[in-house]
Amino acid sequence: SCAVCHGPLGVSSAPDAPSLAGQPELYLAAQLRAYRSGARRHEVMNVIAKPLTDDEIASLARWYNSIRIEARAPN
Repeated sequence: SCAVCHGPLGVSSAPDAPSLAGQPELYLAAQLRAYRSGARRHEVMNVIAKPLTDDEIASLARWYNSIRIEARAPN
């Protein structure tokens, strides 16, 4: 379900969804836990994060962190 907004490889094309590829693992895990608990509010993310276990959150954070992206200047 993450790919719908954040892209299949964590690079979002949606204007209101951040890219997750390459983000720090600790940051991603903390944000998912905050969405799950309701400490961070977003009507879609709160619903998506609510059923996630700690292990699932850790796996998602680790996977998105492992994706390497490269920024290039336009030609």
